[in-house]
Amino acid sequence: MIDAGSTGSRIHVYKFNNCGPTPELEKEEFKMTEKSAGGLSSYKENAQGAAESLDVLMEVAMKEVPDKLKGCSPVAVKATAGLRLLPPEMGDAILEAVRNRLETKYPFPVVSREENGVAVMEGKDEGVFAWITTNFLLGNIGGPEKTKTAAVFDLGGGSTQVVFEPTFKLPETMAPGDHKYKLQFGGRDFELYQHSHLGYGLMSARKSIHKALIENVHKAKADDRSWLTEPITHPCIAPGLTRPVKVELGKDHPLGEIVSVNMTGPSSAAPAQCRKLAEQILYKDAECKVAPCSFNGIHQPSLEKTFTREDVYTFSYFYDRTYPLGMPESYTLKDLQRLTDQVCGGAESWDIFQAVPGAIKELQGRPEHCLDLNFMMALLHTGYEMPVDREVKIAKKIKDNELGWCLGARPAVLVIIRVLKSKKIWR
Repeated sequence: MIDAGSTGSRIHVYKFNNCGPTPELEKEEFKMTEKSAGGLSSYKENAQGAAESLDVLMEVAMKEVPDKLKGCSPVAVKATAGLRLLPPEMGDAILEAVRNRLETKYPFPVVSREENGVAVMEGKDEGVFAWITTNFLLGNIGGPEKTKTAAVFDLGGGSTQVVFEPTFKLPETMAPGDHKYKLQFGGRDFELYQHSHLGYGLMSARKSIHKALIENVHKAKADDRSWLTEPITHPCIAPGLTRPVKVELGKDHPLGEIVSVNMTGPSSAAPAQCRKLAEQILYKDAECKVAPCSFNGIHQPSLEKTFTREDVYTFSYFYDRTYPLGMPESYTLKDLQRLTDQVCGGAESWDIFQAVPGAIKELQGRPEHCLDLNFMMALLHTGYEMPVDREVKIAKKIKDNELGWCLGARPAVLVIIRVLKSKKIWR
């Protein structure tokens, strides 16, 4: 299974024992592309280049799958928010180039077009499959006992997903698939709340926050444009650091479609002002058609009232931006706020990180680390309305298996395999 994300692609090679009543995961091999390679969406009009970027991942499959099993080990590619944000014709060309390369260069059967073997995955499936992965690895589902399930909060580059099992039924007026997701797994029925917020992944949020700052300065300066040629003080950049940024403002904007500016940190830390910018892009005052809402007018049952004690797992960028700075595997939002203030304080506040191997290098190499943490805090507390004393867990793996949606897609993949075998068609 290839996860074609907005900032990079990853391959998961799964080995299952299919001798029992339900498949048992025996082994997983995982590899991701180098950051310089980018995700499929970064290739835009270079569809062939996008397809070739997956070769380094397919080498893992060629090495791990025995020759005698290569012809019956299917490969699927699911793209996420990056390709969702591209124009349809551009995304389609990339997917077609990927399929053609997999079919002509490698011995693995490619899951058919009818079964969406190489396709853009819907956001609702991305979140629910991640929920299945997490709870399956935790032992909450798939076993004989009815155990309480954990919520998952996934923060990617282009989108963020939230999935949990509310303690009361969702509104009957809400159609299945529109936040409500009914699922059968391991002999149990689940009614989940899910939503994928497109445009609220970390990289997309950075762009939106930079744009919000430029818009705010533009309003304050009126017709004066001289400030565009000078360094712009950005409360989300730590003191002493600078960041050249290209800000996309859109067509017909009075400042131009794109402006290039140098953003620099303030003379002293301003985490509160940064968080205000992060909250600005959440649009908490947007119309809420089905109450209650989280942000941007999206319905969501209250976490505080409907999911008070169960575990909350956060991963992807939630993990990548906190664990390298010494955060434990479980912490409260108050702890996250303290970390954010320390990071936003700049080098003078970084002494606390001297005891964490690699932390100072991590901070020096990411001028927007203050922005990232403030957005995460705003998203969880202001957006999802999670109480500040709520404990969350961060994880990259559970039982040595990568978190994410890929393993959760396993039931669908196994059904596809059975269908293809029965029809004696693979491509």
